[in-house]
Amino acid sequence: MFPSPEENDPSPTASITLTDESGRSLPCYIERSLFVGDIEYVLLLPEDSAIEIFAWHGDGDEEEAVPIEDDETIDQIFTTAEAVLAEQNLVLRRTAFALTVAGELPPVEDAELFTLEIEEEGSELEPEQLQLLSNFYHQEQEYSIYTPLDPLLFFAKMNAAGKPELLSQEEFGKIQPLLEEQLFDEMD
Repeated sequence: MFPSPEENDPSPTASITLTDESGRSLPCYIERSLFVGDIEYVLLLPEDSAIEIFAWHGDGDEEEAVPIEDDETIDQIFTTAEAVLAEQNLVLRRTAFALTVAGELPPVEDAELFTLEIEEEGSELEPEQLQLLSNFYHQEQEYSIYTPLDPLLFFAKMNAAGKPELLSQEEFGKIQPLLEEQLFDEMD
């Protein structure tokens, strides 16, 4: 059912490209591969670092960071965000499923960390730690650009044409125990 370690451990240069419905692409490394029956599932790590942009609302202790996810706002602030990241020799990219930056990230400093706690009804999510890359203003609104300390991973299955398709939540729920089992077996 599972491939041998040689088949399951692609070379470090093995890569594949995810594409979204808008035609944007996201080059990824293949971290792991798992066969269930005749279906190949892959764990993908973007080649560039993911970033998140937040708008700050409120004052003082009541200040709240709101993630920017809508394309219209991203379109409006993209050029400014691109310019402030270029000052750090980082290249902002509008890729599929996430904004990314190419280049060497600055070293992690505790003073520059931000913990994001997402509350969803009926689920307990672990807080996500983010590293501040830059702050900027656009039309008198303050924004911050962060990169997650934990890597952004995607799970996909390979279709008949050899192209990756992201898994739905339901499909991921079915394959997750098999993937965890294989990873634990490899650690032993």
